[in-house]
Amino acid sequence: MKGIVSKSTGSWYIVIVNNNESYRCRVRGKLRIKGLKTTNPIAVGDEVLVSVENESQKLGIIEELLPRRNYIIRKAIKRASHAHIIAANIDLALLVVTEVHPKTSLGFIDRFLVTAESFRIPQALVFNKRDLLNEEHLYIEKQKIQIYKKLNVRCIETSALNRAGIGDLKNLLEGQTTLISGHSGVGKSSLINLISTDIDQKTNEISDFANKGVHTTTNAEMFRLNDHSFIIDTPGIKELGLIDMKRQEISDYFPEMREISHGCKFHNCLHLNEPGCTVKIALEEGQIAESRYHNYVSMLEGRDNRR
Repeated sequence: MKGIVSKSTGSWYIVIVNNNESYRCRVRGKLRIKGLKTTNPIAVGDEVLVSVENESQKLGIIEELLPRRNYIIRKAIKRASHAHIIAANIDLALLVVTEVHPKTSLGFIDRFLVTAESFRIPQALVFNKRDLLNEEHLYIEKQKIQIYKKLNVRCIETSALNRAGIGDLKNLLEGQTTLISGHSGVGKSSLINLISTDIDQKTNEISDFANKGVHTTTNAEMFRLNDHSFIIDTPGIKELGLIDMKRQEISDYFPEMREISHGCKFHNCLHLNEPGCTVKIALEEGQIAESRYHNYVSMLEGRDNRR
């Protein structure tokens, strides 16, 4: 039977087959993705072929992993040379961010967008906890939204507390398989609970220590909104590492740089101090946001961009 992995707990997987039945499955032998070292051979969103091991107990075996349209990854926590696949076969990569309590850095946002862009996955940003913002915070958030709207990144402002923007968020998710990610504490689970009355994700308050979120989601999981719409909730991500990405290609995943870099004097221009660099000229003329360029340089240098 053909099915979709809706949840992964490490050695066992929940697979939804065509008749909407759930089977608890293990993997036949060892599956490996050619050319990519991963800590998890199968991820939520993967399409697989399953054989029934025990019909009465709804147990099955994953016999084959079908080709992926795309996937989004991060560095493995304990094995730096390996990747961890967050989810596969995604129509939209959505990042929930907050200006306060906790604050999401622009560096983290740009790493998420670059990772999604490298697989040509459309992106969206949800600026949550709008009810906590004072006038200064609101101004800063509006400035950020302007930066990303120019890049055709869909931006929505929400408040899980007073339900502001929830209608817009539902419309955005309609008819798509959407990965929802973000740091712990930004309110992903609260937003998901508001999107569908059939979903009940555990939520927790922000911890007092360092104003960091408490991890409430421990494994990625797919939820069905309707016959055509699915969301994949992911654990709170502390950092995103760029996997198998050459320095020369990073600028290709910054749309504002990709569009003008063909005019650079050197075909292998890194847009640092090279003469005749159209990206640096655009930066000086204000066509490229300074924060975006700064984060691009950070990625070139391999520096972490966490909160």
